[in-house]
Amino acid sequence: MALDKKMVRRQKLRWRIRSRVSGTATKPRMSVFRSNKDIYVQLIDDTNGTTLAAASSRQKDIQANAGNKVEKSAMVGKAIAQAALALGIEKCVFDRGGYLYHGRVKAVADGAREGGLNF
Repeated sequence: MALDKKMVRRQKLRWRIRSRVSGTATKPRMSVFRSNKDIYVQLIDDTNGTTLAAASSRQKDIQANAGNKVEKSAMVGKAIAQAALALGIEKCVFDRGGYLYHGRVKAVADGAREGGLNF
């Protein structure tokens, strides 16, 4: 089965990033997944292989707000920051997941920084 060149390129980037970026319980990895319609963010502890917190643009409070995808991505960043601070996590490592640090991915990072996360 022939794979799309864009998908193969992103997967290689993702593997390269994951070889360098790893999260712990005190400083988890903030992983971003961007679909065409929505955006999903997780705080992951790689030592135990567990997800500590998650947020997405499909949550009721974010979905109810009118706005474009970039604005909703910023809201997702703020939501993940609130969830992290509730768990006592102030620092994390950003994993852009092979996507360019531009547009919605950058909006998530900026929203998380506004919410109080340091990375």
